[in-house]
Amino acid sequence: MTYDLKSIHLPVLGPGGLRALNALAGTPGLGPLIINRLRRDVGLAALTRTPIDEPPTYTPVLPDIAPPLPALDARDDDARAGFRYPTVADYHAAFRRGALTPLDVASRFLAQWEESECGPRPLCAFIAMRRDDIIAQATASTERWKAGHPISVFDGVPVAAKDEIDQAGYPTTIGTKILKDAAPAVRDCTAVARMRSAGAVMVGKANMHEIGIGVTGYNQHHGSARNPYNDVHHTGGSSSGPGCVVGAALAPVAIGADGGGSIRLPASFCGVVGLKPTYGRISERGAAPLCWSLAYLGPLASSARDAALAYEVMAGADVEDPHSLGHPTADIDTLAPRSLNGVTLGVYWPWFRHAQPEVVATCERLLEQMRAKGATVVEVEIPELELARVAQLIIITSEMSTGLWPHVRDRFGEFGIETQLNLTLARRSTAVEYVHAQRVRTRITAHFERAFARCDAIITPASGNTAPRMHSTGGAVSDIGRTMETMRFAFVSNVTGHPAISFPAGYDAHGLPIGMQAIGKGWSERLLLRLAAFADTVVERRKPQRYCAPIEA
Repeated sequence: MTYDLKSIHLPVLGPGGLRALNALAGTPGLGPLIINRLRRDVGLAALTRTPIDEPPTYTPVLPDIAPPLPALDARDDDARAGFRYPTVADYHAAFRRGALTPLDVASRFLAQWEESECGPRPLCAFIAMRRDDIIAQATASTERWKAGHPISVFDGVPVAAKDEIDQAGYPTTIGTKILKDAAPAVRDCTAVARMRSAGAVMVGKANMHEIGIGVTGYNQHHGSARNPYNDVHHTGGSSSGPGCVVGAALAPVAIGADGGGSIRLPASFCGVVGLKPTYGRISERGAAPLCWSLAYLGPLASSARDAALAYEVMAGADVEDPHSLGHPTADIDTLAPRSLNGVTLGVYWPWFRHAQPEVVATCERLLEQMRAKGATVVEVEIPELELARVAQLIIITSEMSTGLWPHVRDRFGEFGIETQLNLTLARRSTAVEYVHAQRVRTRITAHFERAFARCDAIITPASGNTAPRMHSTGGAVSDIGRTMETMRFAFVSNVTGHPAISFPAGYDAHGLPIGMQAIGKGWSERLLLRLAAFADTVVERRKPQRYCAPIEA
């Protein structure tokens, strides 16, 4: 087998071109021809021509639990290179010494958010926010601190949640206007409930790419969240708001959702840490039913330690989500490693180097730093990545269109023009293609397990490119080639169920962040977070252009 992922070169369509294409796609005679041509262009037509002997796997099943880690050679300090984002520990320390109260922080957060929305380029980090609710939560936290009984290190700390997941008192609109009048959720999603039970102040519904069916973060209805490092660039999607919130330091942690890179891509583009855990590790109860067999909730955070703390709170069994049952206990390190002795990292070089030159060079430099601090680097091979790419695309679009269609079939025209085109393509998928894609899941999972027999984690860039520039009009753009480049390293772990993390590796010549990805064996989040924590100590971070922290580090 040889490396088979290919770059796709197709015309880029701006808002006008997208509207014209949508109109043509809806015509009786010409429409099916156009849709079939687009499906061939992105490789979908080739899926069922590939012989697959394996039976289907309809949700990820991993055979082995990662072995215990070697003893941690921990640092005895909290050294981080370069600019320091305020962390959960900084908030906790400020509350403990009485320098600030949670109510002070909530007021500062609201003021910073208001300021971020002013001017010609608002950040558009949030879709919905309730001041009364935020102040009530912060007041209750302040009273706990005054009584000397804070719940946890998160007590009083602002945390945002993507609009894809339920938060009591807010409708879950999944970034659309179709659902803007939906009844507010009466109950938190399990992940939100667990953060709230730890004392976190939930500060509203963060923006997202409409229905999560894109990688830029574009949203025609609410405005597109802007990249804190350069606000004429996208944040990445679909967890665009969480990436923006954490990248701009409005909050140290946000909860995202990931069906094909939607946590890791915004983390990479916005210069923060994003963890997609093992399938089922964090309950999906209360998340919008967009892509059942590819869906993951997880934290975006300004540091690896904060990602670890949030993951530890959110992970665990939930009787209302059968996929969350039967997992081993989630454990984390509280300190960064001084070395990576005993860790073996696998690299599939043709895949690793299939990215923009600056991205490759930056990630190779960080990989060399890992090797210099004790990690062993070995070469691995992962065949049929192109087949896995097409399978993921079939699965996610089929599940999205199936889950949404009963609710929106009579209001299809109210979607943004990009979403309309994507859903039109999705509705052409067949049951045969869907089952065939699930058979590919069985095969590609086995390919990864063979690679993991030689290593503890597989290292790649997080994305093939840095954050793309927004269209000059702020309108929708269809750039299929760039989309595939963006997703090149992200999609496959959603199919297999393996955990994956994106963490800062450096910046390009324009100051845009570059992320590195580590994919681990099942239930190896502790190792992935350890790699990210090591990177925190050697990668010199930079202050974002749009910096909105309620407190200083």
